[in-house]
Amino acid sequence: MAEGPSAAPGEDRDKRRADRRARRTGPPEGAVRRAAVADAPEIARLLHDFNTEFSVPTPGIAVLTDTARRLLAGGELTILLAGEGPDGLAQLQLLPSIWTGKLDAYLQELYVAPSKRGQGLGRDLLEEAMRIAREAGATRIELGTSEDDTTAIALYESRGFSNREDSPGGPRMLFYERDL
Repeated sequence: MAEGPSAAPGEDRDKRRADRRARRTGPPEGAVRRAAVADAPEIARLLHDFNTEFSVPTPGIAVLTDTARRLLAGGELTILLAGEGPDGLAQLQLLPSIWTGKLDAYLQELYVAPSKRGQGLGRDLLEEAMRIAREAGATRIELGTSEDDTTAIALYESRGFSNREDSPGGPRMLFYERDL
């Protein structure tokens, strides 16, 4: 395509359309992968950056690296990585449900580096987490987010998540936490 003043009418429009289409289709196939124990330093970096970005205390990269190694080695959680950096992660835990006798999935974290947002990494991480949970036999997936994170809320709702109990007209669900 021609660039600058010599571009034919409509070429800029076509380029913008192609750019939008590329953003909608997201990263190339295989851009999301399961983390291995060797990925612990990158996982720690992303988690540390996540907490730092949102002014949440972090135990530091060294502690997070050790914890990620231990939990991954023990098979206690699944972490997905996206992008070349990697630039994003999803932290998934599968837990037995007393209600169904099957597994429930809990998406503990979903983070994409600010410079990589808007490229489909978050969507791809979420979709892969749901696929893994389904394949493991989970019948539902839960997550929490802050009410001011409108980008995350839009992503979750675009993928069928709801904060209404049992039905669209049900009561609004809340997520609570506290230190022990």
